[in-house]
Amino acid sequence: MAFQTRSRDPLLDSDMQAAVEKRGKELFGLLLIGLGLLVAAMIGSYTPDDPNWYVSTDAPARNWLGSFGASIAHILYLGLGFGTWAIAATPLVWGVRFVMHRGEERAIPWMLISLLLPIVLAIYASTLPPGPVWSQNHDSGLGGLLGDFFLAMLLLLLPIAPMIGVKLLSLGLAVFLVVLAAFTMGFTRHEISRLGRFLVIGVIMTYGAVATLLGRGASSSVQAAMAYNTRRKEQKASRDADVYAAEMAAAEAVVDDEPYVDDDWDEVEEPPAKGGLFSRVPSLIRRSEPPMDMPEPELVEHETDVEVDDMPGHERISAKIAKAVQIRRAANVKPEDDPNLPLTKGRGRRPEPLIFSPQGGAETRIEPPLTGAELEPDTPPMPPAPEDFAEPLAMDDVPYEPFSASPEPEIEEIPAPRQTAEIVELPRAEPARKVVVEKPITKLPERSTRAKAEAEPRLAFDEAGNDFELPPLNLLTNPTSIERHVLSDEALEENARMLESVLDDYGVKGEIVSVRPGPVVTMYELEPAPGLKASRVIGLADDIARSMSALSARVSTVPGRSVIGIELPNENREMVSFREILSSRDYGDGNHALPLALGKDIGGGAVVANLAKMPHLLIAGTTGSGKSVAINTMILSLLYKLTPDECRLIMIDPKMLELSVYDGIPHLLSPVVTDPKKAVVALKWVVGEMEDRYRKMSKMGVRNIAGFNGRVEDALSKGEMFSRTVQTGFDDDTGEPVFETEEFEPKKLPYIVVIVDEMADLMMVAGKEIEACIQRLAQMARASGIHLVMATQRPSVDVITGTIKANFPTRISFQVTSKVDSRTILGEMGAEQLLGMGDMLYMAGGSKIIRCHGPFVSDEEVEEVVNHLKQFGPPDYVGGVVEGPDDEKADNIDAVLGLNTGGNTGGEDALYDQAVAIVIKDRKCSTSYIQRKLAIGYNKAARLVEQMEENGLVTPANHVGKRDILVPEQE
Repeated sequence: MAFQTRSRDPLLDSDMQAAVEKRGKELFGLLLIGLGLLVAAMIGSYTPDDPNWYVSTDAPARNWLGSFGASIAHILYLGLGFGTWAIAATPLVWGVRFVMHRGEERAIPWMLISLLLPIVLAIYASTLPPGPVWSQNHDSGLGGLLGDFFLAMLLLLLPIAPMIGVKLLSLGLAVFLVVLAAFTMGFTRHEISRLGRFLVIGVIMTYGAVATLLGRGASSSVQAAMAYNTRRKEQKASRDADVYAAEMAAAEAVVDDEPYVDDDWDEVEEPPAKGGLFSRVPSLIRRSEPPMDMPEPELVEHETDVEVDDMPGHERISAKIAKAVQIRRAANVKPEDDPNLPLTKGRGRRPEPLIFSPQGGAETRIEPPLTGAELEPDTPPMPPAPEDFAEPLAMDDVPYEPFSASPEPEIEEIPAPRQTAEIVELPRAEPARKVVVEKPITKLPERSTRAKAEAEPRLAFDEAGNDFELPPLNLLTNPTSIERHVLSDEALEENARMLESVLDDYGVKGEIVSVRPGPVVTMYELEPAPGLKASRVIGLADDIARSMSALSARVSTVPGRSVIGIELPNENREMVSFREILSSRDYGDGNHALPLALGKDIGGGAVVANLAKMPHLLIAGTTGSGKSVAINTMILSLLYKLTPDECRLIMIDPKMLELSVYDGIPHLLSPVVTDPKKAVVALKWVVGEMEDRYRKMSKMGVRNIAGFNGRVEDALSKGEMFSRTVQTGFDDDTGEPVFETEEFEPKKLPYIVVIVDEMADLMMVAGKEIEACIQRLAQMARASGIHLVMATQRPSVDVITGTIKANFPTRISFQVTSKVDSRTILGEMGAEQLLGMGDMLYMAGGSKIIRCHGPFVSDEEVEEVVNHLKQFGPPDYVGGVVEGPDDEKADNIDAVLGLNTGGNTGGEDALYDQAVAIVIKDRKCSTSYIQRKLAIGYNKAARLVEQMEENGLVTPANHVGKRDILVPEQE
């Protein structure tokens, strides 16, 4: 049984269907915009404290979408972090496209790809450092858990260091993110180019307006932008005129239903190619030929589909117009390739200027101007064109301009060969590359919590308590009163160019790539040419200083980089404020156990070191280099941060001038030691204190002073007591020792800092004992909380011996007199090029050397701080520091240090007995005689003779070196 279907008329005609479809797209776009705005409001008002599925609080939700929005936003931020914003941006952009009907036909495939955009944005956000607010409320980075996970996977795949990998990934992801965002948002190349032109021209015009308001010239930039914009408008108007003329011609042909067949006219409507003057020469020659009968231009009516014929009137006409334009464009016939084009083709536009390329080629060939003889035809001249010649072109809205055979107007647009040469030479006359000038730190650093609290006015009823108070910062000079000198970028660039020329004079090839101005010196970073040794540039330091008219110049390599740093002093030196460094967050809020404010680096940043991590410091410098002022700033750094219960000081000052001002402050363990012999006793007491502390730590089972004090804090918080076992005697019956348990109150151990202002004077008095004490303390005292700060103005090998140098990895060198002294203290040259007055080289733990500028503190400021500290009572001195321990303990300390000054120890007892027996038997006593009899060294024999003299066995040597035996002869 056959069924026959009958075609039905549609419910809605094609016009109504198109209108419904258009309105549906607009409605869908509005829904996407609303969805994007809701998501943006939800994540924009996100607060970590809002109640969500993970946090339950009674406080109302501050999210604009309530608790539901807070829960969803929390999940999105937890997983994607700032990548969540891509979820809101995608529907917003596509909603606008649907409403404006711009590219909505490609929405589905591109919106599917947009699912990658939040993940890529999350990974990129994870490469950025999170701020303090984010770190306090989230355990992950800015990209959430997914961003951190994928970032970790990518870092594992890269065969480089994680720090470098993060930077490379951040740069690569930023570029990829921009490309992906432009792709997923549906931007075409034409839209991107239009947007780029709009931004560039807008920025230039805005800059010109601002410069005009400020009275600065920017006319060239504005004129260039306006000329470019005008040229773009002319090109667009020309293209639109041609397309409009073709569409109007096709529309008339379709409406009249009159088939025109003339391929030439269809080709005439093709937009003209951008030809120059010489592209018209064939047309000029053809114009001299006899006129031909030109048929009426006709349009070719191409076959149309059945669907087009069935369309209603308006759509059928539009479809046929589009079809005609499409076929015309598909032909793509160039005007200069068609010999039958009329001479009126392309009129109404100026010819494009010729472009001369310096590389040569067809475009660079400059033909001579056409003369009348060359344009004179062999045939009779062409008569005037008939009046109806231009009628077919009446539909073209482009005004008719008569063409002149004279070449002068066209030749005027050709640039002269001399100007072309200048354009070619322009790249060679281009100014040198701009040097990167880093901005100096001119503003005061962010203040610490203590500095902010002291800056607030104190209320009248806030009376000071009886407890110890740290010195206030207002005792020091205010940093705002310091005059700061900042060079302009132009001056720094000029100096960089001058330095390049100076280096070039000495045969050093390279470029200054960066300039780092500072408070005292400015460092110029030189990128040397391949194959240039750094030692060659370093050896030219004196010559560079002379050529640059500078006091000195220091040249050194920059660790971790391929550049060479050339440091030149500033014309106006800035004084470094000690109060500014103490007010910084690095000092005030840092976790340094023993902070030392060293000064500022060459960039102007504060340098604060931790003496507990060093663990000992060796300072060297000539007289007047700022060494004593630096020691004062280090002492004040400790006094401003630590109480007497936290840090105690032992000061040894053989010069009796520098440290005597601190006598009487509560931080001292003893008065300032000025006698070199008592200095030896004080150092031995420190060695004994170190041994006692290690025994206490061993019983407590801790490894350092921080662990010991932590145990003490726990015991004090719990109210517990420490106990120890003490032997009280022996049992009368068994004879076994009897022990008792003794309880005592736990007490923290303070840090002990030993400061020696002049080590050379001590080494001359008792070099062996001083060296033994320093070696023992430097090797073992770190864990016990005892640290040394030793200074000398004579950095020679007899003062800074190899043993001392090996145990002091952290060193500071001020200005020295020679390269040998610089090598002695630092192991390399450079300290002889310093400027003095606090200019120093700081070598931290044997690593890279940092140039610092020490702060200045006056004697009046030191006295005010000392007077403030003396208000809290006298110091609690320990008597054994300068008097020395008892004999038994002193012998133990000497044994630990390897000093046998008090008698024989160990295996020398038997040797001494043999020497005494020989002297009593032979009745002779001399160093050489004992040396021969016992077959020992001269020094050991002399020591045995001196010991016999001390014990009263022999007399001192007379004028001829003979000694009498005081022991009677034994029978």
